[in-house]
Amino acid sequence: MAKTTDPAKLFESLTFEMRRGVLVMAVLTQLHEPRYGYALKQGLAEQGLNIKEGTLYPLLRRLEDQGLLDSKWEVVNDARPRRYYQSNENGKALEAKLRLDWQQMQTVINTLLANSEQGDSHDNA
Repeated sequence: MAKTTDPAKLFESLTFEMRRGVLVMAVLTQLHEPRYGYALKQGLAEQGLNIKEGTLYPLLRRLEDQGLLDSKWEVVNDARPRRYYQSNENGKALEAKLRLDWQQMQTVINTLLANSEQGDSHDNA
């Protein structure tokens, strides 16, 4: 595997990895009520999390295949059919575990960042 030494490309790659790790939790938090893919995408974007359709739809299918979401096709107001997704009991249970793990990880990372900043200020003294 080729090494990436370009700082911009490295940052982009690492940011992508970090985002990919939290997308499942982000999606599960939004599917307590049925939502179709585009509405989910828009809702996430309004809250500051932009996700490409090429990422979202495969993720929704994977979560459904893993038994975390249920889906059904519906026609609303004579519009074209839309596939609505909703967390099921398995998805809600996983979301609760992910949420707890996220909160614990966030506490640890915040501590590490704070200690790192303190170390930096001591180094400059």
